[in-house]
Amino acid sequence: MNLRRFAAVAMMIMLSTLAVFAGGSKEEAVSESGLPVLRVAMECGYAPYNWTQTTDENGAVPIADSNDYAYGYDVMMAKLIAERLGYELQIVKLDWDSLVPAVQSGVVDCAIAGQSITSDRLQMVDFTEPYYYASIICLVNAGSEYENAQGVSDLAGASCTSQLGTIWYDVCLPQIPDAEILPAQDSAPAMLVALNSGRIDLVCTDMPTGQAALIAYPNMRLLDFAGSDDDFQVSQEEINIGISVRKGNTELVDGINSVLETLTVDDFNRMMDEAIAAQPLAQ
Repeated sequence: MNLRRFAAVAMMIMLSTLAVFAGGSKEEAVSESGLPVLRVAMECGYAPYNWTQTTDENGAVPIADSNDYAYGYDVMMAKLIAERLGYELQIVKLDWDSLVPAVQSGVVDCAIAGQSITSDRLQMVDFTEPYYYASIICLVNAGSEYENAQGVSDLAGASCTSQLGTIWYDVCLPQIPDAEILPAQDSAPAMLVALNSGRIDLVCTDMPTGQAALIAYPNMRLLDFAGSDDDFQVSQEEINIGISVRKGNTELVDGINSVLETLTVDDFNRMMDEAIAAQPLAQ
């Protein structure tokens, strides 16, 4: 058994054990107010979808077992869903690789964390309808030889990386001709640090993450090939962002979908714009 498989198995055992002590199903998780608790997992470190802050400014929500608070697009969406469905919201901070196992084991009720609705994930969890639609972009440093690239073919030979376990790394980077694909990074902030340091030529990510990065790193440039004949080739499922729920929990999926169907793409974009403006590094 290789190290990565061993770590995945160990994580599943740990989360399954925690689920026993956490009370198992959502019906057993009840707040002091008497409302059922909706336990929502996210990284709390993936702006503008979600991040950690030290105060409840802008309506941020406390992170379970922490003195910190979470905010961002995912928190805004989680608050709306919890309010309309009659839940008390609890934010659970987990790393990216732990999100799906936590949903599978019942440690959390769902993950609202900028996850694409991929066929691989659909084998492990169920998804709601999309709560955001994200296009694919690249980031380079100002002055890079790739700064004026007009399409994927213009990125030929670039050294690049992205976040582990994402379509950006698994699907998009291999489409760059002769790319030097370096090991994936554990988080979105880590891939941005790698680019900012000059260790690589570019990173691939989605539009909101790119827009947020430009605020934190004004020296970066965003490359958007959408609408051209030389864009990244991805399926709709790969750019549709959904909320993952334990398989068979149709009650929660239907409930969340009943909220999402009242929102439009314009609503999604307005909320995302608010999140980008509110992220700590934008202040």
